Amino acid sequence: MKKFLFLLALLTGFVVQAQDQARQHRIVMQLTSGDSLVHKNLMKQFKNMLEAAPTAKIEVVCHGPGMDLLMSDRSVVQGRVKEFAAKGVTFTACDNTIRERQLDPSKVLDEAGHVKAGIIHIVERQEDGWSYIKAGF
Repeated sequence: MKKFLFLLALLTGFVVQAQDQARQHRIVMQLTSGDSLVHKNLMKQFKNMLEAAPTAKIEVVCHGPGMDLLMSDRSVVQGRVKEFAAKGVTFTACDNTIRERQLDPSKVLDEAGHVKAGIIHIVERQEDGWSYIKAGF
């Protein structure tokens, strides 16, 4: 009986571990801060998230002052953006912000995708079951 209970506990542990490994995290992050310390911290968060959940889908939507993260003439983390984009993190620029702030669209990093309205894109991700995180302090 003890062997049976031990095997059952062992099997249950494997099932729980397999379920955790099979879980597909989908995270949409909203970045509205132009603070370079926030941008540097966000890169640390990506590193930590991908170490804990290597298959997680992560998208950061930048709008308002958060667009500085994706601007070649302003970003202090361009190299890290390229690094994390290569690892599957999606960076998204808000076209409304580009127009309203009169930013030069040619200076948006090549790694960034575009959406018409950042907030609407975030809402659509949430409606599709993505978890929402507000980036910043």
